[in-house]
Amino acid sequence: MFSSLRKLFRSEPDPREARRPLWDAVVATARAPHWYAVGGVPDTLDGRFDMISLILALVLHRIDEDPERGLAGVQLTELFVNDMDGQMRQIGFGDMVVGKQVGRMMSALGGRLGAYRAADGSAELREALVRNLWRGQAPDEAGLAHVLAEVTTLRAALAATPVSDLVLADRLDGVRP
Repeated sequence: MFSSLRKLFRSEPDPREARRPLWDAVVATARAPHWYAVGGVPDTLDGRFDMISLILALVLHRIDEDPERGLAGVQLTELFVNDMDGQMRQIGFGDMVVGKQVGRMMSALGGRLGAYRAADGSAELREALVRNLWRGQAPDEAGLAHVLAEVTTLRAALAATPVSDLVLADRLDGVRP
């Protein structure tokens, strides 16, 4: 009887935490200063959200290539939601607003997941980046070229990494577990 009670009240580890190192790597990559200083992405709350969404979309695209790793993509997305929820609460948003904002963020991520499937160097990718990172205001050509080149480099590193290693990664520069 006591063992049953112990099992009832024992908390199991959150399985999403297995993806925490990868989530931290997504955030660290998105916050790298070069995106903002060289790429000209606005260093604002919106700009940082847009960069996290971009990097997360690229990682999720790679994970989606291995259907056996679908749960890892779900867990990573749940960490995104939890982090965004926590960030908004820390800023001072109330309960009534947080749910709506998280819904909008998920919708935005969904749109970006589609838009960022465009091929490297394509007009479609270029347009998606301008629309999402710079809110439709074209940056200087050097900034856009920098972001396009970095996206291409990151996609190549992701493509060269087995998904089984990626879901355990704790960094995305050169992507290794």
